[in-house]
Amino acid sequence: MEHWDFVGRAGDLSRLRAAATSPDERGLILSGAAGIGKSRLLHEAVSSLKATNWAVRRASANIATSGLPFGGLAQILPADPPAGLSPAGLLRWAVDGLTEDADGRPIVLAVDDAHLLDPPSAALAHLLVREGATLLATLRTSEPVPPPITALWTEGLVAHATLAPLTPQESRELLTTLVGGPVEAGSAQRLGRLGGGNPLLLRELVAAAIAGGELTEAYGFQRWTGRLALAPSLAELVDARIGGLSAGVRGVLELVAFGEPIGLELLMRAADPDDVETAEERELIRVVSDDRRREVQLAHPLYGEVVRRRCPVTRARRLLAQLAGLVEDAGSKRRNDLLRVAVWRLDSGTAQSGEALLKAATEAFAGFDIALAGRLASAARDAGAGFAAAELLATALLFTGEPEQAVGVLDESAGGGARQVTARAAVEFFGLGRASAANLLTTALAETTQDAAHLRAFEAFLRLQLGEPARARELAGQVLEQPGAGVPSQALARFVLAFLAAAGGDPDTARELIDEVERERATWQRDTPTLQFALQMALGTLVGVGLDLPAIDRILAAEFADLAQAGGFGFGSGWVSLLQAHAAWLRGRTGEALRAVDQACAALAPVRSYDGSAHFGRAMVAALRGDPALALASVAIGEKAAGAAVGLYYPWHQQARAWAHASAGDLDEAIKILLALAERTRADGYFGQELLALYDVVRLGRPEPVRARIGELAGAVGGRATPLFARHASAVTGEDFLAVAREFAGLGYEVFAAEAAAGAVRRFRTVRDPGALAAGTLLGDVLSRCDLVRTPALTAVQPALTVRERQVAELAAGGVRSREIADRLFLSPRTVENHLQRVYTKLGVGGRNELAPALRLLPQ
Repeated sequence: MEHWDFVGRAGDLSRLRAAATSPDERGLILSGAAGIGKSRLLHEAVSSLKATNWAVRRASANIATSGLPFGGLAQILPADPPAGLSPAGLLRWAVDGLTEDADGRPIVLAVDDAHLLDPPSAALAHLLVREGATLLATLRTSEPVPPPITALWTEGLVAHATLAPLTPQESRELLTTLVGGPVEAGSAQRLGRLGGGNPLLLRELVAAAIAGGELTEAYGFQRWTGRLALAPSLAELVDARIGGLSAGVRGVLELVAFGEPIGLELLMRAADPDDVETAEERELIRVVSDDRRREVQLAHPLYGEVVRRRCPVTRARRLLAQLAGLVEDAGSKRRNDLLRVAVWRLDSGTAQSGEALLKAATEAFAGFDIALAGRLASAARDAGAGFAAAELLATALLFTGEPEQAVGVLDESAGGGARQVTARAAVEFFGLGRASAANLLTTALAETTQDAAHLRAFEAFLRLQLGEPARARELAGQVLEQPGAGVPSQALARFVLAFLAAAGGDPDTARELIDEVERERATWQRDTPTLQFALQMALGTLVGVGLDLPAIDRILAAEFADLAQAGGFGFGSGWVSLLQAHAAWLRGRTGEALRAVDQACAALAPVRSYDGSAHFGRAMVAALRGDPALALASVAIGEKAAGAAVGLYYPWHQQARAWAHASAGDLDEAIKILLALAERTRADGYFGQELLALYDVVRLGRPEPVRARIGELAGAVGGRATPLFARHASAVTGEDFLAVAREFAGLGYEVFAAEAAAGAVRRFRTVRDPGALAAGTLLGDVLSRCDLVRTPALTAVQPALTVRERQVAELAAGGVRSREIADRLFLSPRTVENHLQRVYTKLGVGGRNELAPALRLLPQ
């Protein structure tokens, strides 16, 4: 990691290069914080300038030379100036010498850390620009700048801009470069946020994580444990940026470090306003506006890590208690104040009730901060909050991959009644993979009707996971018919029925059930926050079976997706990644889909119940990309890793198996699997998933045995794609296929559009219909928007050409005559014509006019 590839900053790099090469500009000065990447950007910009065209002169100012006349530019000046020259004469001598050395080429002066230039060097840089040179320079923000340099942009001679931190995407790209491979999405998001867009600090973070063993590899992705190893080099970097602080300013920094974001009014009340002002002037803190509030944050996230670790324990406890008191006195008006105060009280050792800690733990869990929820729940249990605290602690341990510890917590707790039974069943089922855990609920005794409803609702959820939809439906119905069942139990029952409706191809009913539960969120989220994950399962099935791309996009843009990945929550992060992959491959972005399923494999590796689902997802994407080895290997891993919950998603798993076989060329086995899947889903009432399985048979070129059933389902299954599935299954002529392809493309289903267009091309070619040109053009347009897609329908119209045939065909398609082609390729005209005839036959075209669109269909 001593040197890393340059990533990001494309706009800044282009601007610097344009300033260096444009005859109308005299240069650009970039300001930015230490480590923001100014020096590397300047180096990249001038490295591309050819010495034959420009006289590039590079200099780097530093503290050691800042007190020496011309010390800052000594690297580019002749060694021995004439004796006895006045200061003005020395400037003239330097300008003339550099001009002569340039030998007529434009001078580009590149100065790193120009704020450290000594006065004569700064004056020389100014004079050079006035006499036609171009200046590219960097400055450190908030450092004093020599007046001659400042005058360059105030007088309009050169442009001045501030270099912004790396964007999240650029931070991810740099992380990939630093670790030598992809980083799991949640880890990349957290590391990037901690690095604050500063390349140097991000590099030190990664170096410390590697040295401390805090980066682990799973399925080709690096995953950060979340533990920050604060290496000495990292602490020194932060110390250098903070600098020496007075006691008052340090106190301000400590308050913000422990309390950010903190209201400006509260901070002014807790500290001397002069010290707050000084901290802001030194860019240690920043004030941001949030609606009508003004809040104070640290200027960089790592300041907080260093300040908190360097703060003595006793002072830290005092500061935390002070912050809690300030917020409580102000009335705890912000949404997260309850949670913040609870954490401060817990860490300061000041008194707080178990009930308050449990409320805070529930809030943390609802925000998908599972680790914090577990810590607060543990404290709440110790403070006497009863079984509810133990239940939440056990759930947090389950979700962080520690089911054995969760079992221990439940065994040590008493008084939970029906909730203790369901909590134990959840840990055994999801954490330990024991399908028999559902039987605990069947045999458990209930003291009240509410307890009975709770047991039935949770058993319905587990029966659904086990692939017993009829029993799940029966139990969920009983809960909804039970007077006094309780809102949480009814919510879970509705989620079960919503899942069944979505899988059954009834999106309207599924949506109504989900909306009804959403209206009661405030009630069930306090009592049973884990219902949030049942909600995500139901939503995922609703949009996945319905192939509802706009709805998937809305889910991925919502708060859950960001929180799940930002918090390092494996189940949530994996679920989000699988949804991303589903939308991506439907749109033909198979490269993006493959990255997403790989992310899911890494995120779900510790989640025993759902680990296999990620591998089946990868098998599907690999098959679509024409990679049978990866597809079949992923199926094998998925089958081995599948836990007790495999029954819930068996249709997706079987589809992946079928496509893996299809990619390997075994279409008979693939269709056999799909027909068996269709029969099973029909028996289970999963008519939406039955339709998807049958449509896969159509996509594989065997519509005859499924055409009638698809026609029946078209009248019963909802979704935008359903009518097009039926039309594709019944299509006969090239015009039929072409019309379907155009409509698929209009809805964003690029893979389906490409396959339907390929069907049109085949039929038009068979009868030598000129419509092949329009179909081929559409197919080429669709494929141009896709990544690699190699399904059987597409490979049928993508015959292999030899290298020579490809060369001849491309020249002919470009309008080159046969004799000219022969001359270029050292062939005889007769041989060229023979090659062209073979190409026409392979591509199914009638002549040169149809070559260009036909060639666009072939993989590059």
